[in-house]
Amino acid sequence: MTVTALRDRLIALLEPLVEQLGFELVDVEANAGRGSGFLRIYLDCAAGIGVDDCERVSREVSALLDVEDPMPGAFTLEVSSPGFDRVLRKPAHFERFRGERLKVELVEPRDGRRRYTGSLVAVSERGIELEVDGEAVALDFAAIDRARLAPL
Repeated sequence: MTVTALRDRLIALLEPLVEQLGFELVDVEANAGRGSGFLRIYLDCAAGIGVDDCERVSREVSALLDVEDPMPGAFTLEVSSPGFDRVLRKPAHFERFRGERLKVELVEPRDGRRRYTGSLVAVSERGIELEVDGEAVALDFAAIDRARLAPL
């Protein structure tokens, strides 16, 4: 299973549980390794994330993972807040951070360029528009591999 397929599978499995617990699943990082695998879950909520929140989600997620067993081999589970350079993966995430500075990496290069850093000026159903070096750059969601906040 590819890293992207595993990530998508884990998001589909964990997102309903995390939302039921009152949190937003920001992102998932996973590496299924032989005895050294890891699963990192990044949470957010309007009131912020504390250690108690991470512990509670960790217990619930751990129980679900024991039943579903979506990752081969042993792995370490980590639950954390998203940090200052949080990942944006849903249109609602982009809308929430309109006006902020982003780093965006495309799935495939466009005009020889794969990475863009600029201000998020618009969000639509189809994608986003960044202002990069004074120029407007429109990017479809389907073309975006990874996007994160890029604080100065």
